[in-house]
Order: sequence, then structure tokens, then C-alpha cells
Amino acid sequence: MKYAKRLLFILKVKKFLPFMKEFFQSSEVKRSKKVLGISFILAYLIFPFDLIPDYLVFFGILDDLMLATFVLERMVYLAPPSLKQKYQL
Repeated sequence: MKYAKRLLFILKVKKFLPFMKEFFQSSEVKRSKKVLGISFILAYLIFPFDLIPDYLVFFGILDDLMLATFVLERMVYLAPPSLKQKYQL
């Protein structure tokens, strides 16, 4: 149930962007977690490995969406409890 709630939060981009901004600006988040978060994002952007090729239009996009959601969900996992509580995660 908790993971489904986080997934719905990530899909609501308007609410997720302020969370990401505060995650990187917060003094509560350790520097190592910020670096790890940036590493997740960069790894996703730099290494375009696809389980399903993008020329299979619907399934290729679904593959990318699942991977992006996983990366962003890891970012939520790294956030301190106070930040999760503020955004009701």
C-alpha cells in the first residue's frame, strides 16, 4: 500500500517537483544521500539501456516509465522522515 501511494505521488508531477527541490536544498538530507540521488538520475539519463526497445511504441515507453518511477521512488526512500511527513509519503 505504501509503495502504491508513493507511485501515485510521483505521477502527480506538480506535487513531486517541490519535493525534489526541497530534498536537494534541505539541510536535513545528508550530502551522501544527495549525491546518491543525483547518481540515480544521471545513471538513468546516461545509460539508456532498454529492456524493451523504443520502436515498440507503447511497450518501449512503458519500460522507460517504469525505470524512471523506480529511480524517483528511491529518491523518496532516501528522504528524511520529516520531509516524507510534510508531503504525506
